Amino acid sequence: MSKVKIRKRPLKDNRHSIYLDYYPPLRHPKTGKLIRRENLKLYLYDKPKNDYHKKHNKETLLLAEHVRCNRQLDVQNRRFGFLSDDARDADFIEFFTEFNRKKQTSLSDQAAMSVKYFQAFAGETIKFSDLDEFFCEDYKYFLLSGPGISRRGRPISRNTAVSYFAKFRTALKEVYRRNLITENLYSKIDPIDPKETHRERLEIEELQLLVKTPAKSDLMKRACLFSALTGLRFSDVQTLTWNEVRGYKGKYSLQYFQEKTDGAETLPIPDQAVELMGVKKKDGGLVFYGLVYHQLKDFLRKWLNDAGINKNITFHSFRHTYATLQIEMGTDLYTVSKMLGHRSIKTTEIYAKVVDKKKIEATRMINLEL
Repeated sequence: MSKVKIRKRPLKDNRHSIYLDYYPPLRHPKTGKLIRRENLKLYLYDKPKNDYHKKHNKETLLLAEHVRCNRQLDVQNRRFGFLSDDARDADFIEFFTEFNRKKQTSLSDQAAMSVKYFQAFAGETIKFSDLDEFFCEDYKYFLLSGPGISRRGRPISRNTAVSYFAKFRTALKEVYRRNLITENLYSKIDPIDPKETHRERLEIEELQLLVKTPAKSDLMKRACLFSALTGLRFSDVQTLTWNEVRGYKGKYSLQYFQEKTDGAETLPIPDQAVELMGVKKKDGGLVFYGLVYHQLKDFLRKWLNDAGINKNITFHSFRHTYATLQIEMGTDLYTVSKMLGHRSIKTTEIYAKVVDKKKIEATRMINLEL
């Protein structure tokens, strides 16, 4: 258990500032960082010149001791799973907002919107002590009702509700880890099951057709085909550098950090993918320098239209294409999962459900003489 002591630090003007010293260090409940010192922003006169200075020193020391005792009690309370009134009455929404801001990894405002939907349900403030199983379940049903609080007032989809509730549960997990609540609500509250959606992808013949179809931007064409040959997400293609390329002809690989999971990955890639990367830069800079996401929509619409392909294809569709083609061609699910960088094979199983070719072949396995 940490001991809390009053320490002094000399100042330039014949005064000493007062701070609290925690040993061993404590984890700050809001930031989660380890702290050793807490500046109380109080000071003492080194040599009191008058009664005022003496009175100031006496009352300041009493105040510092009062704060120290409260901090020591809080340390002991947390040891035994008891929360002080200050901790119980703190604002969860303030914590949720800051937590989402730090977790956000893209320019998307989905993290901020998840807080806005929570506020629409709970109000502007809610104490940690108000969080319980019934409250969390009510919030789940609120999201499932598909409320529309955006400027357009459009109801949210089930899969958006899945995302917003997942962010809320992750925050609950962190709140419990930091001992701001005594009950592990994350484990008690089930997530919202996602609704299966149709994942648009390309057949191998359509992909070959796109290879032969001229495109307005050679950069975007190469990036899309590169994703189809490697399964990389847009964020990973956009940030890929030449320093992350390893190997030689017939045995190339990428060593990179996956943006979504922030995990180190080693991915074998085919020679054709390396050809699509273009001329290697000497400075080890970005492979697909200048690639911008918002320009892809119009580019893909025209490129697919010129190729005679009538499908709603996004950049992510090339990742889906890679996964389903691998499964169609006999690559086992475990290997595909590793190639895609999935943490769980359950995520990869989604692709197995959309492989129609396997389903068609399965219908021919049972053959009766009629």
